[in-house]
Amino acid sequence: MKMNKRRSYSGCSLDRYLLLKSIQEHISSLSHSISAVEEELQKDNGPFLSSYKATQSRARVQSSLSDPQLLSGALTDVAKHLGNLSFRVWEKMKEQVHFSPVILDPNTAASSLYLSDDLTSVRHGDKDQQLPDNPERFTHYATVLGSEGFSSGKHSWEVEVGDHPDWNIGLAKESADRKGDIGASPKYGFWCLTHRSGKYSNGAGETVRVEKNLQRIRVQLDYDRGEVSFYDPEHMTPICTLRDTFTEKLFPLFSIREAVDAKTADIKICQSEIPL
Repeated sequence: MKMNKRRSYSGCSLDRYLLLKSIQEHISSLSHSISAVEEELQKDNGPFLSSYKATQSRARVQSSLSDPQLLSGALTDVAKHLGNLSFRVWEKMKEQVHFSPVILDPNTAASSLYLSDDLTSVRHGDKDQQLPDNPERFTHYATVLGSEGFSSGKHSWEVEVGDHPDWNIGLAKESADRKGDIGASPKYGFWCLTHRSGKYSNGAGETVRVEKNLQRIRVQLDYDRGEVSFYDPEHMTPICTLRDTFTEKLFPLFSIREAVDAKTADIKICQSEIPL
């Protein structure tokens, strides 16, 4: 029987088992004492009073059991959970917080373009959508602009293009014509890198030579110096730089046509980590 009891406590430590066993023995002994006192009370008062001192002594012995001793590690480690709490929360946030440096503006998107819910990617759809012909919207070319324009300083973002065969990426001035049949050229207020038919070119109609097909493009604007530069971000290899004098606000530009048989159906603005 003792072996069976010991097995039933196999999930506990030996110290915990012995403590529980001791408590059970004292409880059993105390129950017997209570029963004995109850039996005495059923008799005449004389015998009970004569044995009162012995009963009292027996009860004192039973009540002398000391409080259970807490085992090491039984208490909650308050220091572990609350110490440097704000720092631990900050660390967790740092692991998760990212942002998109450019958010697309749906009010500028051509009706053939479909934007993602978070406004960070765009693809060319199979059919045009019914959208209002507001002044900000491009109607002739499948183009969309970023929601925030720049009129000073340095700005950069990266775009995932994958193997999509037909796109323009760059910047457009705020007053650029959004309705007419014009080229993506600096003389019309567009500074872009173009990929079409497997070839790369700048808006001035000049072919740009690259060592490999570009999966990702880094766009970099230095407004004050009048430069729009494009890089392969893998090794920050320069692709081309367009120079001009900027006199008004510039907006990130994205233009995309049908993906045809390409694996990449959309072009996407890459997220960046927040430097904390």
